Amino acid sequence: MSRSILAASALVLLAAVAVSTAIGTTSFSSATYVATSANSATVRASSDWTPPTVAMVAPSGTVTGTTTVSATASDPESGVASVQIQRQAVNADGWTAICTDTVAPYSCAWATGSVADGQYDLRAVAVDNSGLTAISEQVRTVVANNVVVVLASPGDFVRGNVPLSATIHGGSTLSWTVTMEYAAAGTTQWRTACSSSSVVNGQVGCTWATSGLVADASYDLRAVARPTVGGSYTSAVVDDVVVDNSAPVVTMTDPGTPLRGTVTLAATATVGQNDSGIAQVVLQYAPATTGTYRNACVIAAAPYSCRFDTTTVADGSYSFRAVATDNAGNVTTTAAVTGRVVDNTVSSVSVEDPGAFLTGTVAVQATASSTAGITSVRIQRAPTGTATWADLCTDTVAPYSCAWDTTTAADGLYDLRAVLTDGSGRQTTSTPVTGRQVDNAPLRGVDVQSANGGGTAGRVTSGDSMTFTYSRTVAPGTVATGWTGGSLAVTARFRDGTVTGVGTGIKGDTLDVRIGTTTINLGSVNLKEDYLKSGKTVTFNATLTAATVTVNGIDRTVITLSIGVMASGTNSSLRTVSLPAAMVWTPTSAVRTTDGLPCSTAPVTEAGAADREF
Repeated sequence: MSRSILAASALVLLAAVAVSTAIGTTSFSSATYVATSANSATVRASSDWTPPTVAMVAPSGTVTGTTTVSATASDPESGVASVQIQRQAVNADGWTAICTDTVAPYSCAWATGSVADGQYDLRAVAVDNSGLTAISEQVRTVVANNVVVVLASPGDFVRGNVPLSATIHGGSTLSWTVTMEYAAAGTTQWRTACSSSSVVNGQVGCTWATSGLVADASYDLRAVARPTVGGSYTSAVVDDVVVDNSAPVVTMTDPGTPLRGTVTLAATATVGQNDSGIAQVVLQYAPATTGTYRNACVIAAAPYSCRFDTTTVADGSYSFRAVATDNAGNVTTTAAVTGRVVDNTVSSVSVEDPGAFLTGTVAVQATASSTAGITSVRIQRAPTGTATWADLCTDTVAPYSCAWDTTTAADGLYDLRAVLTDGSGRQTTSTPVTGRQVDNAPLRGVDVQSANGGGTAGRVTSGDSMTFTYSRTVAPGTVATGWTGGSLAVTARFRDGTVTGVGTGIKGDTLDVRIGTTTINLGSVNLKEDYLKSGKTVTFNATLTAATVTVNGIDRTVITLSIGVMASGTNSSLRTVSLPAAMVWTPTSAVRTTDGLPCSTAPVTEAGAADREF
């Protein structure tokens, strides 16, 4: 084989690796390609593919004057090149460097007199000698070169008698009276929540009685400390604390009777407009003979349902109920649905739900039991609303399942069922799983990913980005009128899941993209976490670009949304998320291929391991 053919093969392999990396992950190595001549090429791999580890050391107590701040960092491969220690005032947005150190121990002197007294977050940014970067978790401290009052947050959601506490820094020689105050969020009409003159070692607390006295709503809180010598000191505001003394409304769905095999237990749960949101719903069952309830399942997000294997309990009469708890701790228990009989002494069969959208070859499974033994289980399909049942397969050995090639059926809605034949020749037919959408549209969404642009991890900031990958090339003009794929100025709109018209819940904050007041045809993304405070909407100036990548010989369109500066809303409306989640993107059928085929509306779950977005 000639050297030119070898070089060409290497280039093709390198291009395939690059495309695969761009689609499957959001982090990149520092591997470099070096062309040595027109007929040959070499690939040089980095010796370090792992970022350094770094941790910020929390200062001990309150800081004053010039104090030493430090971090620890290590990198066993290429070594640590530098560590920068940064500060950010609490509820501000934007990190400021205190110092950069290149030699361990990584530390510096922080002249705290150059900043305003108050609470600060500190973090460390480490860079290794291969150029890889890591950012530490944040630690919090208080700068108190004068008297400073710090009000502790009672939590995002409160109810009943709420303990409030504050700390007075720098006033240990004085006698104090401290008043905790509240005002409707965003206003300055302050009212007294409670007060106390019992200050011990700078600590003071009192109880805010909210039940029956304070309307369910969002409030700002502050502490005002007054020494006996006169004057006053006011803490920073703790904003958007939701008072919720209203119990959630929950209803247990009747599971029916008799119950056999695996059945669905379900409940509905709602809260008012100013309530804190549902934290969880517990579905429970109790034998009629004991009345002692046990948990069938605990569900943290709607729909509040689960599959319950009745063969795990003894046959007999049972009661079922649901217990809903909101984020403030209010609890509601439904009336019991009684007299529901579990009877697994006869044949039972059920089809497991394969999902709302079916594409390509999918597994359809059934569970079955019979005291007379099982001869066979047939799994069938029929167009929804018809009785035209066709066999997918017949299985004689558990687990009973079929590999259904949905491309052999026309796109549309289908019902699924299973027919059990027992050892006596009797047949039992399952309750159908209805309205499952077969969707083999050639254009569909295949992935959605976000990337941190160097700001606070888990918080939407300028420089962050999101990519949307389609299975084929799309016509940019069907995404936004007149767009050709070049840089397009847009607005990225982030809405809390409790905003009217969104309705995705406390951990269902959403993103869509707009030009002016018109939402473009990029669909919407459920971020599956709580990135905004209750009822808030924040927009960012952004740009949209489209590119074509080739995967396995197929051209695909990747659309990138790059987040710019905030356009509306406030930094205090944003939350920093610490929990991983997998986003879900719902495309629109208005987007089409270059030859006019519409896009599937099947939801797309973020590929890869669950992580924090942005």
